[in-house]
Amino acid sequence: MKDSIHPQYFTNAKIVCACGNVLTVGSTKEEIHVEICSNCHPFYTGKQKLVDTTGRVQRFQERAAKSSEKTASRTEKKPRKVRVPKTGLK
Repeated sequence: MKDSIHPQYFTNAKIVCACGNVLTVGSTKEEIHVEICSNCHPFYTGKQKLVDTTGRVQRFQERAAKSSEKTASRTEKKPRKVRVPKTGLK
């Protein structure tokens, strides 16, 4: 390896998350700031956080509820009309 062309490698680089978690890894940067890590990511924690400032999530949930009500009412069986055969007698 040539000495002058490779970046400096830090074996104890710190990764600092917005939640306050600090990890130590090897990197070419001494300190890295991230917004989300394995301690606060919904995939790893199992908790879902919805950041909604304009009410879009709530509107979507309302539309989804209405849609499921419509499909439930469509699947209900309605009583069939019974046909009475017409007879030629008067």
